[in-house]
Amino acid sequence: MSKNLVIVESPAKVKTIKKFLGSNYEVDASGGHVRDLPKSQLGIDIEHDYEPKYITIRGKGDILAKLRREVKKADKIYLATDPDREGEAISWHLIKALKLDEARDKKIYRISFNEITKNAVKTSLKEPRVIDMNLVDAQQARRMLDRMVGYLISPLLWTKVKRGLSAGRVQSVALRMICDREEEISSFIPEEYWNLEASLKAKGSKRKLSAKYYGTKDGRQAIHNKEELDAIVKDLEGCSYTVSEVKKGERIKRAPIPFTTSTMQQEAAKTLNFSTQKTMRLAQQLYEGVDIKGRGTVGLITYLRTDSTRVAAEADAAARAFIGEQYGNDYVSQGGQEKKTDAKIQDAHEAIRPTDITLTPVQVKESLGRDLFRLYQLIWKRFTASRMQPAVYETTSVKVAAGERLFSLSASLIKFDGFLSVYMQDEDKEEGGILTETLEKGMELGLVELVSSQHFTQPPAHFTEASLVKAMEEQGIGRPSTYAPTITTIIARRYVAKENKNLYVTELGEVVNGMMKQAFPSIVDLAFTANMEYLLDGIGDGSVQWKTVIENFYPDLAEAVKEAEDKLDAVKIADEVTEEICENCGRNMVIKYGPHGRFLACPGFPDCKNTRPYLEKIGVACPKCGKDIVLRKTKKGRKYYGCVDNPDCDFMSWQKPSKEVCPECGSMMLEKGNKLLCSDKNCGFVQAKTED
Repeated sequence: MSKNLVIVESPAKVKTIKKFLGSNYEVDASGGHVRDLPKSQLGIDIEHDYEPKYITIRGKGDILAKLRREVKKADKIYLATDPDREGEAISWHLIKALKLDEARDKKIYRISFNEITKNAVKTSLKEPRVIDMNLVDAQQARRMLDRMVGYLISPLLWTKVKRGLSAGRVQSVALRMICDREEEISSFIPEEYWNLEASLKAKGSKRKLSAKYYGTKDGRQAIHNKEELDAIVKDLEGCSYTVSEVKKGERIKRAPIPFTTSTMQQEAAKTLNFSTQKTMRLAQQLYEGVDIKGRGTVGLITYLRTDSTRVAAEADAAARAFIGEQYGNDYVSQGGQEKKTDAKIQDAHEAIRPTDITLTPVQVKESLGRDLFRLYQLIWKRFTASRMQPAVYETTSVKVAAGERLFSLSASLIKFDGFLSVYMQDEDKEEGGILTETLEKGMELGLVELVSSQHFTQPPAHFTEASLVKAMEEQGIGRPSTYAPTITTIIARRYVAKENKNLYVTELGEVVNGMMKQAFPSIVDLAFTANMEYLLDGIGDGSVQWKTVIENFYPDLAEAVKEAEDKLDAVKIADEVTEEICENCGRNMVIKYGPHGRFLACPGFPDCKNTRPYLEKIGVACPKCGKDIVLRKTKKGRKYYGCVDNPDCDFMSWQKPSKEVCPECGSMMLEKGNKLLCSDKNCGFVQAKTED
């Protein structure tokens, strides 16, 4: 009887897969990659056709030794690493590290499965294939490009900023996106507008109806200021309010498409408050297998790194049958919700879905931890909803005339809940209310009161992890496997601070981004990076040669690094002498640069180890107490402006205060890009900033 060896990536999968196979199969794990480029050098032979120099990863020697012993005993070796570019490369590296290509008496096969179920694993063994070198080369090219950017640019940052910083091909672009958004927010000038609502009553009714100001018969009209509002209110004096139009209709809300990596991360962040890293860690556990009471170890979801919304025919049919049984045939959709994707490599995958739709969240709840359960429930509900009929709303839209002016009110009522019976997002819960009154054209309404409110337009929102993932996907920056690690890296390196879900650039991040934009504009250019991703996808489908991409990229990068070394000014941050005196030894303290930004340190180190926060004065007096305003940072590194006398004085501003005072109300002015804005929102005075 022949012996078979199945090698997977994660030890967590071993138990799950072993259960599906007979005693003739041994299952073992590589623990991910076993070979990589060396950490001590670039690891790419520039002089000899850009050949990578791979070495065994430290700590993997024992794993490889064990696998070699298993290989000797086996007649057939099945490489069952993950079904993506990275997994394909790991299988190829295993062949090289275990010298399987030299073992002539062994039969080597590559198998892959999108879900860890008995049927999927057994089917893959019947459909073995050879290594897809296009996918391997796509991974090699990506790894080498990332290595080139990291190893050539990072030492330059060390030299110029004098601290251990780093650059990355995707992380530097993500940092730029956050910095660009911060600039948009910082330079945003709010614009005033007003809302006007008429509180109305139908004759004989006690209920009030709230109608919003619409405009005139010529069309919708915005109210920009108090003067316009007063003119409208004056026009309405003595007017009667009459229903001029009643429209009834139907609105269809389509079911959502199944999750991709990106949309799963976004929805988990929005509804469960999970970071992208946490979502991927939990999804990995659900994919690899969880002990379910009465069933043993079960892989609960399909592969978690995908940008495809395709669903296998078998899973689609099973979902429709389940929905028909549980909810009724009226709830089964006629066609699945999918979208086309431009990313070619991942299109071979499916969307993220439960491996068995009959394993409902209720059935597995006792077997899962709280967060695992919540993510599984989200994935299960989303997939089930994607196979269900749209929701149907009955809508009513009413126009109320008052002289030449029009007000409007609308309402909607669920006529058929469809997919909403399973999956309801926040926006679904906020649908228009029910119109309890029966309104007909020509009906007169009584005015209770007119209610006006002043508002200001809001700046673009700060990026959250979820919205950054969405923006990266839309711009073609990174791929499903890179979103979470990229965000984790820029937060870990303190280029970006995360506070209350929002991402803020730190002082350190501003320095690095500024240098990257100055010295390496193409590396942080969104279009250039998106095109590079497209080329890497092209390598994966065989339309682009990987060495061509590498040899076109490296010379330009090397030249840019050389120019930057010669021309880029060092950032003058470290060791700048100040007038601050060390209270321990009397020396003038100096400005140092640490992981969190600038701080004051005694130059007498190590004899004197005194340090203090560095508070940069900006030359503006505090409007509350008259003392200096200084640049401060939150615990996580976000910049703000506060009084030097904090905590005794609580003045703070996210915007930089100006010496100018508002000529209209006398309040402090704040810098907003090239404008100055009154700090009193009720005033709203704006003027151009004059150069000092």
